[in-house]
Amino acid sequence: MRIAIVLNTSWNIYNFRMNLIRTLLSCGHEVHTIAPVDEYTRNLVDAGCIHHKVRMDSRGANPIKDSALILELYLIYRRIRPDIILHFTIKPNVYGTLAAAALKIPVVNNVCGLGTVFLKNNLVSAIAILLYRISFRFAHKVFFQNPDDLNLFVHRKLVQASHADLVPGSGIDLERFSMRTYKRNPRFTFLMISRLITDKGVLEYIDAVRILRKEGFEARFQLLGAKDPEHKRGIKSEVIDEWHNSGIIEYLGTTDDVRGYIEQADCIVLPSYREGTPRTLLEAASSGRPIIATDVPGCNNVVKHNYNGLLCHLKDAVDLAEKMREMASLDEDNLRTFGENGRQKAATEFDESLVIHKYLQTLNTLKVAS
Repeated sequence: MRIAIVLNTSWNIYNFRMNLIRTLLSCGHEVHTIAPVDEYTRNLVDAGCIHHKVRMDSRGANPIKDSALILELYLIYRRIRPDIILHFTIKPNVYGTLAAAALKIPVVNNVCGLGTVFLKNNLVSAIAILLYRISFRFAHKVFFQNPDDLNLFVHRKLVQASHADLVPGSGIDLERFSMRTYKRNPRFTFLMISRLITDKGVLEYIDAVRILRKEGFEARFQLLGAKDPEHKRGIKSEVIDEWHNSGIIEYLGTTDDVRGYIEQADCIVLPSYREGTPRTLLEAASSGRPIIATDVPGCNNVVKHNYNGLLCHLKDAVDLAEKMREMASLDEDNLRTFGENGRQKAATEFDESLVIHKYLQTLNTLKVAS
């Protein structure tokens, strides 16, 4: 089969979908990747993909501005003529599905997260939700990464229940993110790994750290992730630099390999407002590290309170500080047990092979139908 995979960045494809692509290639399928060109595009081509450049801004949601993407994807799809298209992330899901419908090409969508359209109530959100309702009528299947998102879409009649299914996020490579021996640091170390936008709870993390530092709480507070000041909800670079220079947190910049940072941390923190299934938490759980996350869809799918971590209240820096204080008060054996429980949860519920199997099943169903 000729299979097209569409995402908002080549980086996203390379970091989250490469094992799926390798499996498809090993099965003899022809794989076309469609995404903006960046420094990771070459890796896709070297792996055996045929890449097609598309203009797509991953920042913000403006349905009127983004509608031109439908025509651009339509022209690419018409040229490639894939047997099936796999869409990931919001814009490919919506605009790519409309483009594919005009060509009668079957699509499988993956709702990786709901973005801001379900967190706000304004005209742009209303238009975006309407586009979901229209476009998802044409999807052969829509995968969701947690049951809350699936139920929300079905309840609001954005997708037919018969076309909806669950996958455990993007899955986690259990060998790459292997269980790391836990030894408590002399100074307890918290690490937040995230793109630096407000929806990830970065400001709540900073405020919680300020609370703890004011109390004289001794710990290290780290922040790892890409600055994105051009994003509508991005945090200005000078603000992040000020946090680092004033000693509020240690800003670690970015990396292509988070494993060493996770291994050196005592606890991974993600006070996000809502997620699909956050990759950061899967990586932490698989590596055997305790987690503090918000009690919201996606995060509470990975973290079970008092089992492999602690859940805090949404947008509540005071409660986050309390959970961080509680985590640091645990002895090494209890922290190690949290990590071991997280690894077990990752292995049984979020193994990447489960995601790949779902996609292969779907492809086989389409092949038989055709």
